[in-house]
Amino acid sequence: MNIFRILGDVSHLLAMIILLVKIWRSKSCAGISGKSQVLFAIVFTSRYLDLFTNFFSIYNTVMKFVFLMCAYITVYLIYGKFRKTFDNENDSFRLEFLLIPVTGLSFLENQSFTPLEILWTFSIYLESVAILPQLFMISKTGEAETITTHYLFFLGLYHALYLANWIWRYQTENYYDQIAVVSGVVQTIFYCDFFYLYVTKVLKGKKLSLPVPI
Repeated sequence: MNIFRILGDVSHLLAMIILLVKIWRSKSCAGISGKSQVLFAIVFTSRYLDLFTNFFSIYNTVMKFVFLMCAYITVYLIYGKFRKTFDNENDSFRLEFLLIPVTGLSFLENQSFTPLEILWTFSIYLESVAILPQLFMISKTGEAETITTHYLFFLGLYHALYLANWIWRYQTENYYDQIAVVSGVVQTIFYCDFFYLYVTKVLKGKKLSLPVPI
């Protein structure tokens, strides 16, 4: 554990709470990609199967349960309780374009060819692209609510902090996980343009808007 890991976990948890509060208070999931949330639920499910086989710490166990619970509650709110507010027309990203290559890559590039390790690797690869349906949805509608941009900011910050965590671990422990680091770099790159728009627009009280593709 180090400060980057802890801050990354806090940022990740804060992002999920912001999203849940947004949906619950507004009684609407407008502007939220249900497909991205389903992918995140799959990520946590495939990554945290070791809850039943390994114990690392109370902190680790509690955080895993909280992330799983938040992910599935979010999916339920979108496709269950508030499904009438779900923007299915604009949430149109083809998930097979992500799931098929990610599944294939997890079998080809992993640390050991065991079921749990393959699923862990699958979750790392999938998390690096799980936000794409949400970004695609924003690009289609041309704008995003301020609270949604806060969610995306803290989610992106979590990825950036975890990248710093890997750098710290390499410097202090000489530990290097190529799969996690490369995936973390890919995730952070996806958020770079968003970070710029967040700082130059949202933090100045302006609404985040993008040119709508023709």
